[in-house]
Amino acid sequence: MKVSVDTNVLVRCAVRDDEAQARVADKVLKGASLIAVALPTLCEFVWVLRSVYGLSDTEIGGAIRTLLATENVVCDRLAAEAGLAMLDAGGDFADGVIAHEGMWLGAETFLSFDKTAVSMLSDRGYSAKFLR
Repeated sequence: MKVSVDTNVLVRCAVRDDEAQARVADKVLKGASLIAVALPTLCEFVWVLRSVYGLSDTEIGGAIRTLLATENVVCDRLAAEAGLAMLDAGGDFADGVIAHEGMWLGAETFLSFDKTAVSMLSDRGYSAKFLR
């Protein structure tokens, strides 16, 4: 079976806070021929792991890298890597994903009221502008 997963399925596998649900998620995912992970799912995954479970950026990055290394997982890996680069630098995973996908869609410049995001993206070679 080819499946697309909701954030809560990934969270159960990662944190195992509900062992019964974690076992169900493990069984379904191990039996899937393809696991599609949408970018919003990855962004929510980061938010939940940080905000709800208090995981560090290093732990969250490790969880995403483990997921991406799984043979049957498909996602926009370039966007996920852009998010991981931001996360590794102490920034917001979602900002990296948004900037990457925006450029892929044809944008030339990332705009934000978030000065830190603009600075970090500029440091990574993106055209980014802080709005005042």
